[in-house]
Amino acid sequence: MGMRPPSNDTDEPSSIEFGIAAVDARLDEYDISYPVTKRDLERRVGHLDIAYDMKGNTLSMRDALGKVDRDEFADEQALLNALHPVFERRRERGTVFDRIRSSLPF
Repeated sequence: MGMRPPSNDTDEPSSIEFGIAAVDARLDEYDISYPVTKRDLERRVGHLDIAYDMKGNTLSMRDALGKVDRDEFADEQALLNALHPVFERRRERGTVFDRIRSSLPF
């Protein structure tokens, strides 16, 4: 997913990537050969923090991969399809602070 920020400053990027779009962009920075195992991915890209919402809240690839039930991915699309529900659930759940704030009456 991505959303365009206000266009007040031309030096800013034209969109903010989060969720699977951000995963896809970050994976493009690495030369990953498919099929690939979850263990290999954790070792190579587990350290990456990926934004899961527009606010810039992040989830590590290691944590995201830990929530996937598959141990091997035939190609990048299979990996993205497996990770998509993980990032969507995190985005929908929000942070603890977001949940507390939304329960307040003001």
